[in-house]
Amino acid sequence: MSDEIKTKAVAAETLVQEVAAVTLPEPKADVVPLADADEPVSAEIRKRMGEIDMANTNSIVSFGSSAQAELQEISQAMLADVRNKDVGPAGDSLRDIVTTIRGFSVSELDVRRERSWWEKLLGRAAPFAKFTARYEEIQDQIDRITDNLLGHEHTLLKDIKSLDLLYEKTLGFYDELALYIAAGEEKLTELDSHDIPEKEAAVQAAAEDQKVMVAQQLRDLRAARDDLERRVHDLKLTRQVTMQSLPSIRLVQENDKSLVTKINSTLVNTVPLWETQLAQAVTIQRSAEAAAAVRDANDLTNELLTANAANLRDSNKMIRQEMERGVFDIEAVKQANADLIGTINESLAIADEGKAKRAAAEEELKKMEADLRDTLASAKARRDGLGDTAATAVPG
Repeated sequence: MSDEIKTKAVAAETLVQEVAAVTLPEPKADVVPLADADEPVSAEIRKRMGEIDMANTNSIVSFGSSAQAELQEISQAMLADVRNKDVGPAGDSLRDIVTTIRGFSVSELDVRRERSWWEKLLGRAAPFAKFTARYEEIQDQIDRITDNLLGHEHTLLKDIKSLDLLYEKTLGFYDELALYIAAGEEKLTELDSHDIPEKEAAVQAAAEDQKVMVAQQLRDLRAARDDLERRVHDLKLTRQVTMQSLPSIRLVQENDKSLVTKINSTLVNTVPLWETQLAQAVTIQRSAEAAAAVRDANDLTNELLTANAANLRDSNKMIRQEMERGVFDIEAVKQANADLIGTINESLAIADEGKAKRAAAEEELKKMEADLRDTLASAKARRDGLGDTAATAVPG
């Protein structure tokens, strides 16, 4: 964590303690009627009764609305920079209403819906972001995380202070509603016990030509009285809802205070532990990589020794065998000798066979020659007329 962020975290710790030390007042109980109120409260009730003009409908409709003006300003200021996504389901409901009015499809705006193939294609940046994060510096990542946490912490501190003001104004509105309710009830009592009976008596006492007009005034007064009663009832409901919102505001504040305390503890205590553990992790990783390199070197050495020994054994065996061999293998000499003897024997046999064939051929030639002489002699004798003896003569 950088020195700047560390300084901000320590400075924020003081703000966290100040915010956590704030105690919010409890709301008052029931509405105090005018008859039971002390002088300051009764004066405030009478002041608000003076705002009612039974002849003016707007004064009845707007009765008590001024009490909410300051509260509304605080709420509007808090919502000025808030987006729908920041208010959860309430924001979803508001967004649904707006999109319905505008004619948009809510499903098209829902990030949780099934994405199209094109959106999935464009959404492939996440793995790349993970890949990129592997090559970022650890200290930069820690500073980015702590700076983000500081941003959340400052936002929550701002929200807590705004909620303090909102609670204060809501509580004031709650108390102010009690005064308006007391004033309205007192005015209703006054109308029921005094003004309306007086007007009824006036109707009875009016001349015939004025009776219709006075009776209409009575009806208007009773209608205004009913409007005031309904307005007081609405104020009671509003006060009840306001009373329910007070513990909700406190609950949100308590949650925010817990988160702020946790974030500050993370910044002041946890992040330094991160850095220590990450530093250890770096050295452990480097030691592991060095050990792996040594292991690989030893494995390579052992592989070389084993391979060289095996190669040496094989080559030595081959060399020694070749060294111990004669120039000629005895088996080769024996085979060659046998083949030579066989060749000589075959040659002799072939020669004897050829000699015998030649002798037989000579005898055959002699016989053929004799046969040829006899045939020739016989042919000559016949030509000379010597008869059969001609063939016995031997040519000279």
